[in-house]
Amino acid sequence: MFSTDAWARNAAIYEATRTHPFNRDLAAGTLRMPAFRHYMIQDAHYLVAFAQALAVAAAKSDDPDHIVQFSGAASVAMEVERSLHTDYFRRFGVTDAEVAATPPTPVAHHYLSFLIASGFREPLAVHLAAMLPCFWIYREIGNDIHASAAADNPYRSWIDTYAGEDFSQAVDAMIAVTDALAAQVGPKVLAGMHASFTRACQLEWMFWDSAYREAGWPV
Repeated sequence: MFSTDAWARNAAIYEATRTHPFNRDLAAGTLRMPAFRHYMIQDAHYLVAFAQALAVAAAKSDDPDHIVQFSGAASVAMEVERSLHTDYFRRFGVTDAEVAATPPTPVAHHYLSFLIASGFREPLAVHLAAMLPCFWIYREIGNDIHASAAADNPYRSWIDTYAGEDFSQAVDAMIAVTDALAAQVGPKVLAGMHASFTRACQLEWMFWDSAYREAGWPV
């Protein structure tokens, strides 16, 4: 299946992401609060683009069940993850105005632009492959951290969100529909799916790395 092959091809990128200092420190509860704050503000920007990308997938689909799945995923992403952001922003004293005034970093800008461009330029199967790593890697990272994180970890609500059963079911559903479409496409589109999956995996690592360094625009 596409998903099995794609994950195997990108196992080294996932392992680099899993062991990145951001996720290592988050699991230990020692991640610098400014780095997590930076990450959450950028993730708020990313979340809007990701929900839009899911909405584009719904618009591109001719299957009623898939339309419901993608549009529902977009709605859940905005409701559940925005609630998570709101909770942490309240703790940090971050206002909506501050989030709006903070531009996406180079990596965030690249990632959100990649997803939106994928939605408008690529076949649906390729577009789903571009979105799948965000679902899948977050679940795996969430489960990995959940297994070792202390109950009083300051990032516990983030950990519990991505290690939760509801999120896991959404990931399984996205894997299943991506595999179903992959089985229907030719070699050229399948190659495009693999290229998009790999690029998204790379961008996932870069997103966390950028947050850990609190990176911004160099000029």
